[in-house]
Amino acid sequence: MAAAGAPIARPLDVRWIHGSPSAKHNTDPDIQVHEYDEHTVILRQNKAINYEAPFLFLLFGAERAVLIDTGATTEAEYFPLRATVDELVAKWLAHNPRDDYPLLVLHTHPHRDHIAGDGQFADRPLTTLIGADLPTAWAYFGFDRDAEATARVDLGGGRVLECLATPGHHEAAVTYYDPWTGFLLTGDTVYPGRLYINDWPTFGRTVERLIEFTENHPVTHVLGCHIEMTRDPGVDYPIRATYQPDEPPLQLTPAHLHRIRAAVAQLGDRPRLYPLDDLILWPNE
Repeated sequence: MAAAGAPIARPLDVRWIHGSPSAKHNTDPDIQVHEYDEHTVILRQNKAINYEAPFLFLLFGAERAVLIDTGATTEAEYFPLRATVDELVAKWLAHNPRDDYPLLVLHTHPHRDHIAGDGQFADRPLTTLIGADLPTAWAYFGFDRDAEATARVDLGGGRVLECLATPGHHEAAVTYYDPWTGFLLTGDTVYPGRLYINDWPTFGRTVERLIEFTENHPVTHVLGCHIEMTRDPGVDYPIRATYQPDEPPLQLTPAHLHRIRAAVAQLGDRPRLYPLDDLILWPNE
């Protein structure tokens, strides 16, 4: 494999598992697996297991794979993340044979619904697990020396992730750009839901940085880690909802970043809950 030229914008017309009226009688898989292409997998956790139902991303390079986030549930009995990843790695290696193929585990930020499954990988062979906390993650990416730097994670075969420090939702938030797919993986910074903002000025600067980045990189999809909106403009599902039958798509676009920037500018230094059609600014101040 080799990343050359602009990424192909493949459709993401996926009916994601979205819970059921009775969590007890839910028949969805514990983890939904969507193979975006032969080297890229998007996972979603079942809402009956945890209402957060986060999305996770497994990316394969010629020399190693990376898993971004580990979901909201610790117990493999209820959330068999490692077993699922192992099956996907074995399937990929069957088509791309090589020995000693390592796995790197990274995170978008250290909130529990993104790190709960870390323990499942603690004793996995050929696995490097990087903690999501600020000192550990920042040291790994080099952001402790320069928070404005762009870190690079080389997966081999021309697939090199570009990693940005994007605080605002959380001080340790990281956004990943994948040139192979054109994905901009924004974690909980931008997604179709309630954008909980812990640091309003910093969030504004992060949005500016992401806009600048997208103006210089071909982005096919902006992908966060949750869906919390309905298809009605500006209307979200109740917090802790375990059944969301009318979800919009996961994917947003760089145009949404511009809309967020305009809203942030309009609110100025008086942040408040502010619904947009596809998401809601939700300052915690």
